[in-house]
Amino acid sequence: MSIPFDLAGWPLAWMALAVLGAAYIRGYSGFGFSALVVSASALVTNPLNFVPVVMLLEVAATAGQAPAALKDFNRPLLGWLLLGATIGMPVSIGLLSSLDTDLLRLIISVWILIMCVLLLSGWSLRTKVGTAGTVGVGMVSGLANAAAIGGLPVALFLTAQNLLARVFRATMIFYLCAIDLVALPILGYAGVISTDTFIAAALCIPLLGAGVWLGGRKFVSAAPENFRRMAISLLALLAVLGLVKSLL
Repeated sequence: MSIPFDLAGWPLAWMALAVLGAAYIRGYSGFGFSALVVSASALVTNPLNFVPVVMLLEVAATAGQAPAALKDFNRPLLGWLLLGATIGMPVSIGLLSSLDTDLLRLIISVWILIMCVLLLSGWSLRTKVGTAGTVGVGMVSGLANAAAIGGLPVALFLTAQNLLARVFRATMIFYLCAIDLVALPILGYAGVISTDTFIAAALCIPLLGAGVWLGGRKFVSAAPENFRRMAISLLALLAVLGLVKSLL
């Protein structure tokens, strides 16, 4: 099996470590995997290469986490968010697939950094958001998911509603899988998916499985807020590094 995307040496080792670490965080918190892997990939290759890869891996991760999360996810909330995301995704996928690497890296890094700052700020909603507002959040998420970073605005939205940790985690798990299942055919039509995509995903499966399993075990015993803050801080650091690289 050949090494995908011409990665070799330390870039290959870096991506293996990124996938394992991101999978651990995904197994614990229910989100962050795609954003972490894509932002890490922006430091060593065109981040668009890893967008369909992480989407395939998100679907695989959900297959393992779904049985335990079924009883906790918020079904109405998930449905309205997914409706909005389905509207937003086709527009942005066509746009982002035409951008050059440095501009794409810049957009991804700035977006992730903004989301991280808001997540770390502890922002919360004082009034209940109606159906239209929830669909609107889904649309923003769908636009961002062209670069596999659509989970962050939804994570911010759910965090601001002070959901129970297990409901937050379960809803994110199913939402991320659903939007990626919608996005993958569109990415295929746009020519973003290649043979290297499937090779990379296959190579990452063992790392994904190990990380998600370890993260799921940690969820039972650790304080959710402390761990989530650490994960978001790491994501912010990667975004800053990507921003610097795009400007040099």
